Amino acid sequence: MRHPVEAPRVLIVEDEPLIAMLVQEWLEELDCTVVGPAASVSGALQLIAGTELDGAILDVSLGKDESFPIADELRKRRVPFVFATGYGGDGLEPRFAGAQVLAKPFEHKHFCEAVRSMLAAKPAS
Repeated sequence: MRHPVEAPRVLIVEDEPLIAMLVQEWLEELDCTVVGPAASVSGALQLIAGTELDGAILDVSLGKDESFPIADELRKRRVPFVFATGYGGDGLEPRFAGAQVLAKPFEHKHFCEAVRSMLAAKPAS
C-alpha cells in the first residue's frame, strides 16, 4: 500500500449520497485519497480551487445542472476525469466527444479499470 502522501487524489462529484459513498469506498480500495464528494457544480469548483488533483469522477447530471463547467476547469488544469452517467456518451456536450465514460449502474471491475486508465493519463508534473 502507498503512503497516503503518495496516494492519487481523486475528486468525487456525485449528488446521490449512496453512489458517492460507493465511489469513495472503491477509490479507497484502489489506495486513492478522496477529495469530496461534492454534490454541485459550485461545491466542486470551491473544492478544487486550491487542491492538487490526479483525477476526478464526475456525475454528468447534478440535479438541474450538469458537471461540464467542472470538466472545463479540470481540462485547464490538465487533470484527467471520467464522466459517470446512465446515458452513455450520448449525454455529453460535443466538446467532450471522446471523453472517458463510466456507465451507471457501476460494475466494480469496470469502475476499477476506468480509474486506473484515468490515473495513467495524468501528465507528468
